[in-house]
Amino acid sequence: MTAPTGARIIDRGYRPYTGPRLGATGAARSLVRHSAQRVMGLRRTASHKVLPMLSLAIAYVPAIVFVGLAALIKNSSLRRNFLPTYGQYYGFVVSALIVFASFVAPEALCPDRRNGMLGLYLAAPLTRTSYVVSKVAAVLGLLVLATLGPPLLMLVAFVLQGQGPDGPLGVLALLGRAVTAGLLVAGVYTAVSLGISSLTDRRAIASAATLLTIVGTGAVTGVLVNGVGLPEWLIAFDLTSSPFELVRAIYGETGDLRSTPISALVAVNLGWILLGGLVIWWRYRRIEVTK
Repeated sequence: MTAPTGARIIDRGYRPYTGPRLGATGAARSLVRHSAQRVMGLRRTASHKVLPMLSLAIAYVPAIVFVGLAALIKNSSLRRNFLPTYGQYYGFVVSALIVFASFVAPEALCPDRRNGMLGLYLAAPLTRTSYVVSKVAAVLGLLVLATLGPPLLMLVAFVLQGQGPDGPLGVLALLGRAVTAGLLVAGVYTAVSLGISSLTDRRAIASAATLLTIVGTGAVTGVLVNGVGLPEWLIAFDLTSSPFELVRAIYGETGDLRSTPISALVAVNLGWILLGGLVIWWRYRRIEVTK
């Protein structure tokens, strides 16, 4: 009699889970981590890493260049002419931020509805609210890397070179402005991109719609103000410039939209965040999920 070959089941029985039970909080943290990894292409093929990594790198390249120039240029007047202010820096990376925002949210939100994973996530212990909050945290965290990281890099480098603010209070004040400005831009683009992505389960459509919405607000407001002659404060609705004008105001700088009241910039940008949040809340309250 020949001996059996291959795998064999030699015992059967029920073994309970003995690992740590992290509950709903642990599940939310895992979802945030998994969403961020998916968006950045981690543990995926190289083709999924190119666009997010390139967009994020482009946001940092000007900061690295300016830090190097600051170290090479010793004359203070020349340094002021060559180096941008913290508020002006975003003008060098606005395109990268828009592309990054148009890619991040659809990649984080749409696949779960298209492949049926949303029902598994909501089976237990996540709820609709904790699911959405986890996705918002993942997208916002990634955008903060692009909006807050470069100014912080410049701040640390300038302080180490002796070119930063004078005294600890000056450094803390500038740090607070950098954090506020970075969170503002990231919050606006997170709300807009997630709000649009919640309306479709196709990533390509969500990315295109987000990009067209952001760029389209600039074209529409430009026509209404410069072509039709409507009030200039309507420029505050331009998603390609309004957040960055408010950033320059946060840094105490004078922007290009001098005739637009700061109150209008604040109200419109907070309105974009509120509108995006309401769309996401409405969509995921009504969406049908099969568990």
